[in-house]
Amino acid sequence: MEHYPSLTETVLALRNGQVTSEDTVKSSLDRIEELNDTLGAFIHVDRQVALKRAREADEQLAEAASDPSAEAELPALLGVPTALKDGHEVAGMPTTFGTLINQDENGEFPIAADSDPLAQTLEAAGAVMVGKTQVPEFLLNCYSENRIFPPARNPHSPEHSPGGSSGGQAAAVASGMLAGAIGSDGGGSVRIPAAACGLIGLKPNRGRVPSSDALNNVGQLSVNGPITRTALDAALLMDVLCSTPGHTAIDRPVKAVPERSFTSVVSRALAGDAPWGDRPLRIGVSTASPFEGSYDISVSPEAELALSEGVRQLQALGHEVEEAQINYLPGYAKNFFKLWTTAVGQIPLADGQELQLTGLARHFREAALNRSAVELADAVSAIRVFEADTIAQYAQYDMILTPALAMPPRPIDWYFEGYDMADPRSAERDYERQCQYTPYTSFINVVGLPAITVPTVWTQPESGDYPGKVPMGVQLVGAASSEAWLLSLAAQLNPPTDPRAA
Repeated sequence: MEHYPSLTETVLALRNGQVTSEDTVKSSLDRIEELNDTLGAFIHVDRQVALKRAREADEQLAEAASDPSAEAELPALLGVPTALKDGHEVAGMPTTFGTLINQDENGEFPIAADSDPLAQTLEAAGAVMVGKTQVPEFLLNCYSENRIFPPARNPHSPEHSPGGSSGGQAAAVASGMLAGAIGSDGGGSVRIPAAACGLIGLKPNRGRVPSSDALNNVGQLSVNGPITRTALDAALLMDVLCSTPGHTAIDRPVKAVPERSFTSVVSRALAGDAPWGDRPLRIGVSTASPFEGSYDISVSPEAELALSEGVRQLQALGHEVEEAQINYLPGYAKNFFKLWTTAVGQIPLADGQELQLTGLARHFREAALNRSAVELADAVSAIRVFEADTIAQYAQYDMILTPALAMPPRPIDWYFEGYDMADPRSAERDYERQCQYTPYTSFINVVGLPAITVPTVWTQPESGDYPGKVPMGVQLVGAASSEAWLLSLAAQLNPPTDPRAA
């Protein structure tokens, strides 16, 4: 099994002069060229511009090497290749948002004149943008398939999905195309693909970092977060995200970034100095989901195994782990659906463009257009009551532990089996299957708390056509502003051994 350097290792190697940015970026580009026809992670690659940026980074690194006092001023990701999902704008690159309605009469997609805030943050940190990665239409689904490009595929089992909506990002990191990436998470879009691909995925607290994912941000659901192979790498990307100039919290005040950087806090935790001190954490385990009662929610044997291993490791670390009796308020599924679909109804469409939408996007749009402002306001009010009640129930614990996903990675096209564009029940079944696969993520966006998904096992699924073992993991939900604790605990858990390394 080939070793992929971690993000932290890559940064250190660049700083120490062991590698050049040009060679590092070229290696990333070569791996994309080698694997992308199979994995469909990237929808656009700009090799020429990326190599030019890499050579510019090498000049900065060389100047710092000749003046040791300048090294501390180097941008955190100087010379490191990365990418953004195709819901963000990067100057000079096309933006599709996963939808054909953005295509012009010549079949071309608009080229961004300017980078959006997240791209600007990464560029200011010195990262080299190599391209854009695959997403579902409007970034609204937990798979990464659309009508424009081939689907993104799971590097561990290419006939299965890497999840979504940041599935292209996760596939790129899991396959070694990138050392780390940032995605947006409005209902699980960082945590779901991270879990499906055996990676770390962190959704920060609402307001902790900027969000530019406007379509998913009705109800302040969406937040940007890291997808990485290690918790230390995720901490590094959190430090970058929190460096955005002029950012302020958008909801309840969040605690300041730790007096030490996230990277420093996690490094100390790895050395045995955890931010919670010597006391054990009180962790409540729950498989309850607020989607129960609206959909048939069940936990697969593979998800149960991952949860059991998470419990075992936490107990081995000395923490108090017990079953939590969480009783979610009724009505969540219908109220969340109203928030989730609202933005699609606000998109202006020309005559005939609705036919270019996927069946699910049409279903979302019709639901939104037939909803009154009063209905939406009532849903928002109910969601805020749900938020307060859930936070109050969680408050008796330091963290809540849930499965990351309810099933192993889903087959490509699983959501579209027997799909009939003329039958709205097909779209309803698509959405229902998404809720059944990911019943533990969206409500964490609703309550605004930070959460992290961590792989705990590799397992051979009991049913389905899987060529080998796939990763499964758990989700840890923390108290408000507890990202440093979540990252530190994730860093202390033992990553499962990839069977391909044997």
